[in-house]
Order: sequence, then C-alpha cells, then structure tokens
Amino acid sequence: MKFPRSLNLNPSLANFVFIASVLITLVFNFPFISNVYHAVSPTTVDQWIFFLSVPLLLTFFNIIALSLLGAILLPRLTVAVTLLVSSLLLYGTVAYGVIFDKSMIQNVMETNSGEAFAYLNSTLLLFFFLLGLVPVVAVFNQEINGKLAARVKHLLKLNVLAVVGIIIIAACLYKDYAAVGRNNKDLAKYIIPYAFYDSGYKYLRDTYFYPPLPYKVLDKTPSIINRNNALRSTTVLVIGETARADKFASNGYSRNTTPFMNDIGAVSFNDVTSCGTATAVSVPCMFSRLSRQSYDVRIAESQDNVLDIIHRAGADVTWIDNNSSCKGVCKRVETIAFDPSRDPSLCDGDFCYDVLLNELLKDVLSSPATTNRVIVLHMIGSHGPTYYRRYPAEFAKFSPDCPRSDIQNCDSQALINTYDNTIAYTDYVLGEIVNTLKNVPNASMLYLSDHGESLGEKGLYLHGFPYQIAPQEQTHIPMLFWASKFEDSGYRNCIKNLANHPYSQDNLFDTLLGLSSVKSITYQPTMDIFKQCEA
Repeated sequence: MKFPRSLNLNPSLANFVFIASVLITLVFNFPFISNVYHAVSPTTVDQWIFFLSVPLLLTFFNIIALSLLGAILLPRLTVAVTLLVSSLLLYGTVAYGVIFDKSMIQNVMETNSGEAFAYLNSTLLLFFFLLGLVPVVAVFNQEINGKLAARVKHLLKLNVLAVVGIIIIAACLYKDYAAVGRNNKDLAKYIIPYAFYDSGYKYLRDTYFYPPLPYKVLDKTPSIINRNNALRSTTVLVIGETARADKFASNGYSRNTTPFMNDIGAVSFNDVTSCGTATAVSVPCMFSRLSRQSYDVRIAESQDNVLDIIHRAGADVTWIDNNSSCKGVCKRVETIAFDPSRDPSLCDGDFCYDVLLNELLKDVLSSPATTNRVIVLHMIGSHGPTYYRRYPAEFAKFSPDCPRSDIQNCDSQALINTYDNTIAYTDYVLGEIVNTLKNVPNASMLYLSDHGESLGEKGLYLHGFPYQIAPQEQTHIPMLFWASKFEDSGYRNCIKNLANHPYSQDNLFDTLLGLSSVKSITYQPTMDIFKQCEA
C-alpha cells in the first residue's frame, strides 16, 4: 500500500519518535486519560493543570520508552510493533473493559484455540485494520532523514528534553500525582502498551524463571471416616464457568432460569463470593488450602490441594473436563481431559455442550464403588463472548439472542437473553446430573461457579478485572446443593437455614473433606459449610 506523497513526511528521527509518542498518548491511551479525568474531575485551575500535565508526562515517557525499545537503530520497526500491539490492547479495553494485569496475561496464555478464535469478529478486524495496519503502513512509507550520527544526536536531545520535562512536572506536581495514584492504584494498569509489557514480564518471570518451590505434603496420612458403617459416599462437585448469582431464579431473579433445580429442591446459597475473577485464579485457589487473601499461584502449585488429600485418604477421585483445563488442580488424580471432538452430536470441534458431562459421569458411575468417590465436573457453562454457543438452539428460552462474539455491539436485552439462556441450560444439565445421582446411594451434588461476568454494566464486559476493583457481577457467584439425604426433612431444613449466610470459595476445601468423610489435619471444622447439619 502506497500513501500519497503529501502523507510521506520523511521526518527526522527525533520528529518521527515525537509524532509516534503523541499518537500513542492521544489515541491508544484515551481510556487511561479518560479514567484520569474521571478520577480527578477537574474544576479548579490547579486541577486542570494537573490533568493536562498527564498526557504531557505520558508523551515524555513514550519518547524515552520508544528510544530504549529500539527506535535509535530500528525506528520504523519499533514504532510499528508498538502500534500493532497497542491497537489490540485498545480493542480489549474499549470493547470489553479489559485490564491487562498479570492474571489477565495468564488467562491469555492458558486460552486454547477454540476460546481464542471465539474473540475473532468483524469489529476486531476493522479495529485492527484502522488503528493497527493502516498506521503501520504509513510508518513504513516514511523515510527517516539524516545520517545515523545526526539522527542519534537529535534523538538524544529529544530524550534530554523529555527527562527535563518529567523532572519539572514531578517537582511541581508531585503531591498531586502521589495523591491521585494512592487513591486510584489501578489507573496505571490502563497505560498502553506498558502495563501489558510489565504484566507480561511478571508472568514470564514467575512462570519460567523463578525456580520451582519444593513440593509440600500437607497431610501424609489422611483417612476415610467410617460413620457407623454408612454407605460409601459419592460426591459430585460441579465447577461452573462464568455464572453470576443474580441471574439464578433460585436467588430471586425475576426470570425462571432454574426450574429444574427448584423442582428437585436443591438449596441455593445467595451470598457466595469467588476467590478471583478469572478461571486461572479461581479454580486453583478454591481447591487450595490458601485463602483468597493469601493465595499465591507458586505456593498453591507446590503443595497439596484438597483433591490430593482426598485421593491419598483412599477415595476415588476423578476430574472430568469440558473446559480448557483444570489449571493444574487435577494433575495428580485420574482425569478425563477436554476433547472437543469426543461426541459429534454434542461437540462442534471447538466446544461441547455441558450435557456431555452427564454422559461421562454415567460411565464413571457404572463401575461399582469400592470406596468413597469424588467426581469433579468442570463445565464450559456461560463462557463468553460466544454465549450463544453454550446451548443448543432448542434451549433458546429467551429471545432474541445475540449470535455473535462482539457482544458490545449487541442490543443490551439480546445480550442478557443470550446469557440467561446459558444459565437456563446449566440448570437443565444440573437437573440431568441429579437425576443420574438419584440412582446412586448416599450421593450429593455441589455446584459452584468459578467467577461471575459483566454484561455491559459500568461499560464492562466479560471478566478478569483486578479483584480489588472488580464489580460485584464478577465476584458474586451461585452455589447450589442437593443430596440424597434431603429425604430427611430435618437435614434439608438445616441446610436450607444456611442459605443466607455469607460464604466464599475458601469454604470449599473443608466442605469437600466433610462431604467425602475424610479425616485430615488440614481440616478446619468452622469452614465446613455443612458440618453443623451432620448427625
């Protein structure tokens, strides 16, 4: 692609870097500047001076950053790569409200091809073309004037001016920056592309360069409790995906999204919070002995989780996946891995409908139980943005729906209809699982979502927002419980009386030990949700 000669500026190296720096500030960092504006809400002259200094300061940093990243020797390539990366980051921020912190980088790295291609749509391609490819073509149409020595000399002068500018702003407005930064700690995560680079570095450092911690066995001799020769127990733990509590009719939602759970008498817990806002954090965290506040991925990976302890006690533990992976939780127990081509009638090569989990559950239960059993079913649930691919057409209970991945361009009601259909289908699948378990003695099912989802509230979509500032839609999750012991009205009423108590995924570790009748030194009775109802 050739640009008109009038657009071929053929600038000096210093001017080229300066123009690129201004472009990165004003175009790609518009969300950052907008968030600063809302944080400051300038009304006085001093506040306006501070606010207007922010894009100036960022431009100075861009000059220095581009120079250090390679603009001295490879100016066009350096700027082109920066623009391409920035265009994709800007799309994620503008379209979905995504912040690219370390946990989001982890999500990106652990996403499978099916999930990745779900984000590919015409809006993204148009965005990438206009703000990525077109500027890059313009960049490579420029000829940088001057000999190398003169180029470097002028660029160094520009960097000196940038450093002086930073010093002046810091000297005059340090208190303002300190105050705004202290009260709005996540503002810096919006700076494109440097927040992404910083998070990427931290992810690579922690994942590949830190030496592994020695593995810690939390309990060498856990055991199964024989409660008065009780029948062997079968506990099915269903890990939901991206389901939010306020969309469950069992929690008071106006739409009847949970008819099956209501009919079978499952107890719905309406005040449960997640450990994280993304699967990569919530799933390993909920199975870990660590609390949300103390959770660290390296520590969690290097010690027993609750499935390890239950398995070591002698129970049969099986993980059945219909999502991308178990995030390392199941690597020491029997696992039936996700296979998007397992059943052509239920799978499309990228995803499978969750009812497949019930078919796989039946296969596992067909073998006679010789000990207590714990079976984990990991759903695809309400995973976005392609919500419409989570349920068969005949389960489109609420219409019109939103059959596209650029959900920010859907009508708000259509988007809600689509998401509500995923919840209704999850309810159907849970109903099928309970019907299967009704034929199994001493069985129970606990459903718990990994995190919630934003559907356009406050301009946010999907999930993965930093937990400290995440909206309730991403942290308030559903939890449902059914047990064959509900035939005992006293037991069911006891469980029902707990439905309004506040719980979190921190309770899962001990609750699962209790349900599977495992005695362990790691067990904390006060964290076991159902202990007080056991005879």
